Amino acid sequence: MLTADKSALRLIDANVNRCREGLRVIEDTARFVLGNASLYKKLRALRHRVDRITRAAYPVLVFNRDAVADSGRTMREGKRADRTAIIAANFRRVEESLRVLEEYGKLLSPHAGPQFKKVRFAVYTLEKKMQAPQKV
Repeated sequence: MLTADKSALRLIDANVNRCREGLRVIEDTARFVLGNASLYKKLRALRHRVDRITRAAYPVLVFNRDAVADSGRTMREGKRADRTAIIAANFRRVEESLRVLEEYGKLLSPHAGPQFKKVRFAVYTLEKKMQAPQKV
């Protein structure tokens, strides 16, 4: 059940990309920088879960993508002082995109919104674990 118009499809596509990209940054930080296999595997599982939720709609999302005309592509990125800032910025990016997907996902299917909500709350939990002081 795909009831979204082109602008809503573009919004969903942008937020799916934002979510998966942010999860990848956090996942790779947990894997390569922190060496935390348990954490990176949980993050990877969530990234794959987002993929599963949107997989059926993905061809339509890509078809409606207009990266050339997207005014957001020229926005400047904020500076990051350290690894903690990178992690925090990407968790916020993921959480905010999941909230948008929770609402607009309802246009993809009646099950997408609640699934995105579950992912969002799982991310909140992982953020707390990842921001806890690390043993060095």
